[in-house]
Amino acid sequence: RSAGLCAIIHYLVRGQVGWLGLTIACVVPGYAPQFLSILWFRADGRPPVCWLLVLHLLQLGLWKRYWDVLRMAVKTGGSAHAMEVLTQHGDVSVLRLLEALLQTLPHLLLQAYIVVAVEPAGFVPGVSAGLSLLSLAWALVSYSHFSCLLKPGHLSPPATAILCLLLWRTGMLGTRVLALVLFARLYSFWVFAVAGVHWLLMAFWLVAQQTDIVAQPCRWRLFNCLVGAVYIFCYVNVRPGPSRHRVAVFYTVST
Repeated sequence: RSAGLCAIIHYLVRGQVGWLGLTIACVVPGYAPQFLSILWFRADGRPPVCWLLVLHLLQLGLWKRYWDVLRMAVKTGGSAHAMEVLTQHGDVSVLRLLEALLQTLPHLLLQAYIVVAVEPAGFVPGVSAGLSLLSLAWALVSYSHFSCLLKPGHLSPPATAILCLLLWRTGMLGTRVLALVLFARLYSFWVFAVAGVHWLLMAFWLVAQQTDIVAQPCRWRLFNCLVGAVYIFCYVNVRPGPSRHRVAVFYTVST
């Protein structure tokens, strides 16, 4: 939030209306996970009251969910209602990942492009891009952590493993974003053609895997298209079971 807010104030003060409008536009997709969070509150039998709706309107609904998970874990000692804590942790991890992909990733691409092509010495866009990169990497690590906890017999990974995973995700995302931004700087709109070809390959690959997360045909196609777009930047495991072969295929195509 601070990264986006600082960037908005920076462009507003400098009168850069174009970059200001694009930065604000990156905030709009973030309301999708907030709306989904409200629907999940209702599905859990917790009708959202006025103050909860205001929090989601301010895009602070996920912070409320983090607070609920922390409070329940402290209150129960982490054992009495472990499954309920894990469920709520899973909800907020999925919503946070969705928010990062829909809001943080476009903001990261925009600020990185501004630093590379428009304002190389820009401190605020650079810091904003760096914080967005860390936020996106942490959302992916949090989702991976939750997926690990779901596996039978698996314990929570140590802090060193999470740190290494965070560094790996940060480096992977950083190099991919930098490559796309430099390509856009040199070849302008041709970057959309390259990204489009990559997206089609990944979408068809997902279709070939016959993922069964979504049952309805229309939603299944939409899911494959959306995840295919995500695969332009990073790999997210959407199927149960060992994923080393799929990861190897992904990085072979990506590199």
